[in-house]
Amino acid sequence: MVQTQMQILHYPRLDTVLMVENFIKEHSGELKKRSLWESLPKKTMYQTFCVIFDYLANSGKIGVDNQGHIAWIWNPKLVQKYMKRPDLDWRPKK
Repeated sequence: MVQTQMQILHYPRLDTVLMVENFIKEHSGELKKRSLWESLPKKTMYQTFCVIFDYLANSGKIGVDNQGHIAWIWNPKLVQKYMKRPDLDWRPKK
């Protein structure tokens, strides 16, 4: 994913981030980025939506296929399973 430096005018509130997360979970694999934004239950500025989208993509919660469809890929049960393994180090590298 290409990172570009942009000035963020409006940071999203937590309830907005959760709304987008839940909407993506419910419609996983159905919509592309713009149609996802247009279909949200609550209107959001596109720039704010892009900040949320970038956060979800960079944190590994969503994925985009080669046709541009957005899918929810975060699996906390799988993460918990691997966190219990002593041979894996989950601490950030310093």
